[in-house]
Amino acid sequence: MEQKDEVQKSTGQRNIEEKTVGSKGAEIKNTVRKTAGSKKKRKRTKKRKRNRKSLWQRIRGAELDGKSLLIGIGFGALLVLLVVLGIFRCSSSKEEEKTSGLDLDASEPEISVQLLDVNEYSRPGTETDPITGIVIHYTANPGSTAQANRDYFNGLQDGHGTSVSSHFVVGLQGEIVQCVPTWEVAYASNERNHDTISIECCHPDETGVFTDKTYASMVQLTAFLCRKFQLNEEAVIRHYDVTGKNCPKYFVEKEEAWNVFKADVKAALEKGEK
Repeated sequence: MEQKDEVQKSTGQRNIEEKTVGSKGAEIKNTVRKTAGSKKKRKRTKKRKRNRKSLWQRIRGAELDGKSLLIGIGFGALLVLLVVLGIFRCSSSKEEEKTSGLDLDASEPEISVQLLDVNEYSRPGTETDPITGIVIHYTANPGSTAQANRDYFNGLQDGHGTSVSSHFVVGLQGEIVQCVPTWEVAYASNERNHDTISIECCHPDETGVFTDKTYASMVQLTAFLCRKFQLNEEAVIRHYDVTGKNCPKYFVEKEEAWNVFKADVKAALEKGEK
């Protein structure tokens, strides 16, 4: 009986110890779980913070990318505009400077000096103002020669008719006759007589188109006079530009031909500088 009681006591003691151990184990497990949960919570918090930071960085990055994109588009548009303007200028420049390909310079051409008699109708002997322009004319008399035009001017003193003359006349074969000194007024360009040199040019027919020889002499003579009076091709004008008269006919009706003529004068001046 006593032995039985001891066994029961022993068993009860073990049960108590097991409960105690189990309770402590549970406490330890709970502590471990809490610690692990706390760590997980901290990790989740850190992760959320990182995610928030990453999101902010992405937003900032997107803003910067957007600004960079706008800046890039702006620079691109500016570059395209500059390229277009460059192409336009190049094409305009090429068109303005298109020449006929003549190999001429601004040296003095061969000139036959046959000055008119001083008279009130064609050579008044009046001194010019400083020369600021060269005026191109056509005779409006198809087939006439430089000599015939010079003689007509000189003959006006006898007929007391129209007052007209020119400093130079360029003939159908390219010959050049000087009628009036360049320091005296000629009656050719109306209100610009006082500060310009006039060049009358012969032509074979009603179209007013000049022969190749006439044209070449016109270019060289004009370039020579520009050099003499320190002018450039922009100082070369048509009678039309002074009064609106259809003179010289071909250069008025064919603007591109006039631009080529001025480009040829420019090229001759530039060649003369080399």
